[in-house]
Amino acid sequence: MAAKIKKGDRVQIMAGKDKGRQGEVSKVLPQDGRVMVAGLNMVKRHTKPSQANTGGILEKEAPMSISNVMVLDGNEKPTRVGFRVNKDGVKERFAKSTGDAL
Repeated sequence: MAAKIKKGDRVQIMAGKDKGRQGEVSKVLPQDGRVMVAGLNMVKRHTKPSQANTGGILEKEAPMSISNVMVLDGNEKPTRVGFRVNKDGVKERFAKSTGDAL
């Protein structure tokens, strides 16, 4: 399946504890159908001390389902994503609400 959401896209969270908040996609995990959004879906991890870090309770981002996010169009509104072939014969993503290329 083609990637409707890519790294660097501005998205809005549509479900979960961060519903309504916006952020930038920092990582996409296509095999798992999950994305990581910078600064959102933060969880606490209790880690043991090691040579790399001091340990303790660390806060980090957790992946969320790709179905819980929507791409923002040029007007900062959530929209669905479609695919089309442009005039140059190149496949591109576009916002279904406005018709603009993403």
